[in-house]
Amino acid sequence: MKVLIVGSGGREHAIAWKVAQSKKVEKIYCAPGNAGISQVAECVSIGAMEFDKLVAFAKEKEIDLTIIGMDDPLVGGIVDVFEAEGLRVFGPRKNAAILEGSKAFSKDLMKKYNIPTAAYENFTDMEKALEYLQTAKMPIVVKASGLALGKGVIICQTKEEAEEAVKEMMADGKFGAAGSEIVIEEFMTGREVSVLSFVDGNTIKIMSSAQDHKRAKDGDQGLNTGGMGNFSPSPFYTEEVDAFCRKYVYQPTVDAMKAEGRPFTGIIFFGLMLTPDGPKVLEYNARFGDPEAQVVLPRLENDIIDVFEACIDGKLDEVDLKFDNDRATVCVILASDGYPLAYQKGFVIEGLEKFENNEGYYVFHSGTKFNENGQFITNGGRVLGVTANGATLKEARANAYKATEWVKFENKYMRTDIGKAIDEA
Repeated sequence: MKVLIVGSGGREHAIAWKVAQSKKVEKIYCAPGNAGISQVAECVSIGAMEFDKLVAFAKEKEIDLTIIGMDDPLVGGIVDVFEAEGLRVFGPRKNAAILEGSKAFSKDLMKKYNIPTAAYENFTDMEKALEYLQTAKMPIVVKASGLALGKGVIICQTKEEAEEAVKEMMADGKFGAAGSEIVIEEFMTGREVSVLSFVDGNTIKIMSSAQDHKRAKDGDQGLNTGGMGNFSPSPFYTEEVDAFCRKYVYQPTVDAMKAEGRPFTGIIFFGLMLTPDGPKVLEYNARFGDPEAQVVLPRLENDIIDVFEACIDGKLDEVDLKFDNDRATVCVILASDGYPLAYQKGFVIEGLEKFENNEGYYVFHSGTKFNENGQFITNGGRVLGVTANGATLKEARANAYKATEWVKFENKYMRTDIGKAIDEA
C-alpha cells in the first residue's frame, strides 16, 4: 500500500520510521517532511494546511492511507476534507479534534463528565479575568485556549505575573487568536506523566507511559518549549495509577466525546499530573506528542499500520497492543541555542552516520534540511531527537547522552538532565 504522512517534525519522522517497518507498505510520502524524513519517505513540498493540494496529491498517487501527524491540520478539519473525497485517513474529525483545539472545551467536558482535573474558569473578557485574579490563590496557571505550539501555558507565582500573562494573551495578542479565550486554573503539584492512546470511537488502547521535559533549561527552568526530551516508561506511572486512570479518565473521556456527538478516532494524548489527591488531567492532545512519539514508537511491537486501520474500521478491540517491556527509551533534543526565542540556523550537522550501524540508537529529525552540497543543516529551534534504548531507564539515559556526543553543529544546545528523575525514583 501507499501511505502519505502529513507533517514535518520529529514526530512525523518517528511515524514514518515505524510505518517503513510494515510489510504492507511499499511507498511512503511525507508532506512537507524534512531532510531526515527523506531517508525513509519521498518528501513532497505541500504544506500541512494546504488541504486541497494534499487531497489532489492523494488522489493522483492513489494513496491508500493518510496519517495526520500535526495538530493544526487536525483542528482545521483536514480529516473531514479527506473523508468527503472518499479518502482513507487516520485522525480525529474537526468536531473531535476540538479536544485539543480548545482548552476551554476540554475543561468544560471534564467538569460535565466528572473527569478529574484542576479547578478552573474560562474567560473571553479580559477585565473579568483580571477581576478573578484579585481573589485567586497563587501560584496559578494561565493558558491560551487555542493552539500555541505547546507554549501557551504560563505558571504565575504572583498576582502581578498572572495579570501580565492575561494582558499579554488577551490585549497584546502574544499567541494570536489562540489567546482570545483563556483558561485560568489552579496550580497542581506532583509528577507529570504523558500517556498516549489509540482510539476507534468506542474502544481505547493505552500505549506505554512517557515523561516530558518542557522547560528550556536544566532543573525545569526557563521558558516553555515544544519539548526538550522524554523518557519511557515513567517509573511514577504505577499499576495503581493505571487502574485509576482506566476507570476514571481514559474510557470516560472516550465515552464523553461519543455522548457529545463527537466520536473520537485517532490518538488521544493524556497529560496527567500525579497529585497528592490522585491523578488529574492537565490537558488533552489529539495526536502523538513530540517527542513522546520518539520514545514510545521504538517500543511498540505491533505493525502500526494494523493499529491505524483497526482504529479507522472500529475494530480496535481486536488488537492486542504490545510494547517491549524489557527496554526503556530516552530522547534528548538537540536544539539551536536561543530556542524558543531567537536562534540562528543553517549550520552543517556532522556525525549522523554513526547512528546507521548502532542498534538501539536512533536520531529523529525535527528541524533539518539539505544545503546545496547535500549536507544536513539546521533548520529550526528543535533540530534532532537523539534517542536510545537500554535495559533500564538509567542505561537508556546514559546511552542517549553518549550518542549526543556523536553529533556536532554550531550553536548546539541541550538539557543535561533529561530523565534525571529516574535516578531519584
